[in-house]
Amino acid sequence: MKHDVIVCGAGIAGMGSALALTRAGVNVALLAPKRAPAPMPGEQYHPRVYAISEASQALLASLGIWDAMPQERITPVDAMQVNGDRDGQVVLDAWQAAKSHLAWIVESGEIERALFQALTIYGVPWIDDTMQTWQPGLVTTAGGMTLQAQLFIGADGARSPLRSAAAMAHQKKDYGDQGLVTHLTCEKPHMNTAYQWFCNHHVLAFLPMPDTSEGHQVSLVWSVDDATAYQFLHMDEATLGRALPEALNEVAQGCLGTLRMRARLHGFPLTLEKAQMAAPGVALVGDAAHRVHPLAGQGLNLGLGDVKALAQVLNEKEAFRSYGDLRVLERYARTRAADVMAMRVATDGLYQLFSRDLPALPFLRNAGMNLVQQLPWVKRQLIAGASGL
Repeated sequence: MKHDVIVCGAGIAGMGSALALTRAGVNVALLAPKRAPAPMPGEQYHPRVYAISEASQALLASLGIWDAMPQERITPVDAMQVNGDRDGQVVLDAWQAAKSHLAWIVESGEIERALFQALTIYGVPWIDDTMQTWQPGLVTTAGGMTLQAQLFIGADGARSPLRSAAAMAHQKKDYGDQGLVTHLTCEKPHMNTAYQWFCNHHVLAFLPMPDTSEGHQVSLVWSVDDATAYQFLHMDEATLGRALPEALNEVAQGCLGTLRMRARLHGFPLTLEKAQMAAPGVALVGDAAHRVHPLAGQGLNLGLGDVKALAQVLNEKEAFRSYGDLRVLERYARTRAADVMAMRVATDGLYQLFSRDLPALPFLRNAGMNLVQQLPWVKRQLIAGASGL
């Protein structure tokens, strides 16, 4: 089987890459297990949600994905309140940058469902298999198929088999922390505001979600050390239902009133990773290319930035060059280098700043936050940076 491009992996970055290239007229196929994402019944929500930036929203809209998702399950973020571990606080409002919203909170499963439907409509070939071996221009699958392509796109996750097979450089640092996620019913309305607390050795965030018949709802993203995560993840349901809201409100100081769990608690390890994004016949996107701390909620936005940049570079290549030409793919890597590095430095720098116990640091970091709060032009720059435009 021959194609111009084969995308390995069917997450959001993988399906997004296949759709973007198909719409540009490229002969693309997907190589991954084929599973149609199921809709969540009633008032249940997918456990993982993303804060979609303005740039990512524009990309999804251009691909016809944004309007294909149920709008009642999307929550705009109009403001963000960031709190330090003492009295530091920064409040960002959309109106400060003349924007309608700062971001949108969207379930991962809803994005995946819309992408899957779009790929089906476009008739993109989907090879329901996994990669077994790779060599330039050729892969064999676990099912014994041989696939040829000018370019293979690795969208196969943080442990990317394609990246390993192509011997592409990869750096990884474990934070020794886990991200705990679940959904909570809260007593007070969130007012379309995202709340975040930077505390010693952990970061807590409440993301606004649609109201339910049970009341107001937020999604929890809480980064804690491995030992604390293990403790919560191994509690029985009754104990967890009491202990988790109590621990959260100790940090949040009851800003949203009484909290109740309304979904199962999940945990995932937090790492800082960077890979070589281009090699002859191979390009990496999404988690296969990079991972950052979720404290800024920018992981998926970085991945969608990869999708947009790679599709544009391939669409604008010289006619005499193949899609797998290293000179073409290095243009993609250079295009993404600054944004990826900036996000790595920002997220890891913030993590290090709030995880250190040096005597003067708590005062300095909270004083710095209060200074930013008094400088509207700085806040406008922060909002512009987070928008991705």
